[in-house]
Amino acid sequence: MVKTPAIFFDRDGVLIKTKIVHQNPVAIKSVNEIIINRGIIDICKKMRKNYHLFMITNQPDVSRGDNTKKNVNEINSYLKKKLKLKKIYVCFCSNNTCNNRKPNPGMIKKAIKTYSIDVNKSYMIGDRWKDIVAGQKSKCKTILLNKKYSEKHKCKPDYTIRNLKDILKII
Repeated sequence: MVKTPAIFFDRDGVLIKTKIVHQNPVAIKSVNEIIINRGIIDICKKMRKNYHLFMITNQPDVSRGDNTKKNVNEINSYLKKKLKLKKIYVCFCSNNTCNNRKPNPGMIKKAIKTYSIDVNKSYMIGDRWKDIVAGQKSKCKTILLNKKYSEKHKCKPDYTIRNLKDILKII
């Protein structure tokens, strides 16, 4: 069976702008707040020719009672259609022991198994250490979009970029 490589994108901070509160990223609450990051539509269009595109996102605000599944699903559905993503994987848990919650690799591993992904040629692109560690645990190459959040990076990505367009220089 021929395996296809994939690109796994984090949602908040990579595909769309995220709110910053005290130098920390905070997820948007509704579809009306979506601002797609500049260049990401073009990046997805170019990458879709050779890669399956997935969104992998933690949305713990739902289990914490700060947002609803309905709102998160509306945001995700909009992005799936707009960016022509293969599939979206979302973890609503706030419990770090959940296998699907990044930095755990559950969501990526589900995609790898379901879509027969060539992991050696696949990438996880995120703006936080949890994204990078999930990619590493899944054996993907990793790209950190460094947004200079206040949290420390508890990982060493394969690549670090400051601008999304730099993805095209790497992949």
